[in-house]
Amino acid sequence: MSEHRAPSASAIGAAMFAGSIMIMIGIFDALAGLTGILRDDFYVAAPHNLYKFDVTGWGWVHLIVGVVVICAGYGVFSGATWARTVGVIIAMISAIENFMFIPYYPFWSIIIIALDVWVIWALAFRGDDLRVSDSSRV
Repeated sequence: MSEHRAPSASAIGAAMFAGSIMIMIGIFDALAGLTGILRDDFYVAAPHNLYKFDVTGWGWVHLIVGVVVICAGYGVFSGATWARTVGVIIAMISAIENFMFIPYYPFWSIIIIALDVWVIWALAFRGDDLRVSDSSRV
């Protein structure tokens, strides 16, 4: 017989909070992207930076990644293993994207990177507690 244990409240709470944070990060990224698309003179790169991108193109990247992060955040609420896996991957992509955006908006980018790291930790935290065994399904 397989032993089924109830999911821990901390694992469920961490996943739900991570999903909420992902939706918030996605909205922030989408708004930053719209700002770059509609007002490309808003972001000014620091001098002597390593990464130089067209701000309008970068705005489209932020908008697309933001929408994907929002969708992944909603997926995390399902509690499915695939949704947590996708959430971790998308949070990693978001962190890398914001790392590349540091020369344009440093404080904002570092805050989003910190939130992405927290999301990765929360989704990886005792993920096995969120799995539902087949014997418990009715």
